[in-house]
Amino acid sequence: MIKSPEEIALMAESGRLLASVFAHLDTYNLLGMSTMQVNDLVDHFIIHTLQARPASKGQYGFAYSLNSSPNHVVCHGVPSSSVILKDGDIVNFDITLEKNGYIADSSKTYLVGNVSPAAKKLVQITYEAMWKGIHAVRPGARLGDIGYAIERHARLHGYSIVREYCGHGIGKEMHEQPDVLHWGKPKTGQTLKEGMVFTIEPMVNQGRRDVYTEHDGWTVVTDDGKLSAQFEHTVAVTRTGVKVLTLRDEEK
Repeated sequence: MIKSPEEIALMAESGRLLASVFAHLDTYNLLGMSTMQVNDLVDHFIIHTLQARPASKGQYGFAYSLNSSPNHVVCHGVPSSSVILKDGDIVNFDITLEKNGYIADSSKTYLVGNVSPAAKKLVQITYEAMWKGIHAVRPGARLGDIGYAIERHARLHGYSIVREYCGHGIGKEMHEQPDVLHWGKPKTGQTLKEGMVFTIEPMVNQGRRDVYTEHDGWTVVTDDGKLSAQFEHTVAVTRTGVKVLTLRDEEK
């Protein structure tokens, strides 16, 4: 779905506010916090400080303002007061925010305390893979170009890409067309046009790409128990290339 310049401006405002949520989260020492504590502080900040809505809350029956996915959890992790972040953990927080009817979606993987070199490398390569995908976005490019760029970078470093979950169009609804796969072949798939807005959110596994969903119906984990990392931005196709609507200050 093509967005007007006015709609993209509203989405950019949602994205700016969402970036400030991560900036707020960055000020906390996560070591020893429960994932529910993180959820609650994000919920309070979005509602009371930003006067916005946590768009995940109530979506598809999900009760919380973020997904918290530590270590071998790939995505959709449920915040819990019994999950305490420990020294050496990695944890992805996936947060959505709605303001003026438009939604932005972003995630960041955090390093908790003293993280092993292997875990740090996985997180770094995942972040780079997301940007490889973002840099492939321009009018006339194809969705397959994005997926190819992401998977090539991950595989180059011995990692695998989760295929069951993908990026997505976004706007007034959390999930719109198109689906944005994080693997693919160059010059295949839908052609990108100015005004398209979607997320790029690769999930990169240390081991095999196979995943399964736990009994809670939400939490997706690696089949082999190895680590998984993820980063996500909401992007808009511009006349000349791409604009990252959820860009954080440290990335500018």
